[in-house]
Amino acid sequence: MSDMTMPVADNRAEFFRGLRVSVPVLLGFIPFGLLLGSQAGMKGFSPLEIALMTGLNFAGGSEFLVIQLWTWPPAIPLLVALTMLVNSRHVLMGATLAPTMRHLPRRKVLPALALMCDECWALGLDDARKRGGVLSFPFYLGLSVGLYLSWPTSAAIGAAVGPSLGDVTRYGFHMAFPAVFLVMIFGMWTGFRAARPWFVSLVIGALTYLAVPGPWYVPAGALSGLLAAYLWARSE
Repeated sequence: MSDMTMPVADNRAEFFRGLRVSVPVLLGFIPFGLLLGSQAGMKGFSPLEIALMTGLNFAGGSEFLVIQLWTWPPAIPLLVALTMLVNSRHVLMGATLAPTMRHLPRRKVLPALALMCDECWALGLDDARKRGGVLSFPFYLGLSVGLYLSWPTSAAIGAAVGPSLGDVTRYGFHMAFPAVFLVMIFGMWTGFRAARPWFVSLVIGALTYLAVPGPWYVPAGALSGLLAAYLWARSE
């Protein structure tokens, strides 16, 4: 049964199922959002300004980079270029998620992609694979809304209270996202054979990070992993 013909009660149940699945990741979002907001507050951002930035962009990696490089007056062309570079991984993420949304009308696909972040993508794709390659839009909406709302809210709170706390990294907040990412990898693990492109991406990304200044390790890791997956698929 497609999402278009699913009864309202089932849609509601799927929405709350997605919301429940988002809770463990949401608990990782909050401390990382507080950390981002705190750093932004120390750079002069108001809670409203950081809430707007995180709500309109919804991509933590590029937001941390912008805050780290922020000066006054800001180098807008540089910040825009680096944001697009770091967020370029979303092109590949959207391409892998798109086949699971073929049954959905465009008026649902576009909001789904607009709400996509690394965690929404991973959890949504994993759930779609368990459903035979079909994404449940109500599930994905519940998953995404919970994460989306927590990010600018926690960042705004961090901007409000962070400057008075000083360096909040001493509380260990910066370890939240790596922990969430490791949990997601564990949940999607199907064996070393399927994970080979991940390891290629990891190695190339790490080497690029060590050898090349700037965020070039992001597209280098993403593209190398994609190329490795393509070559292994052809050879098999």
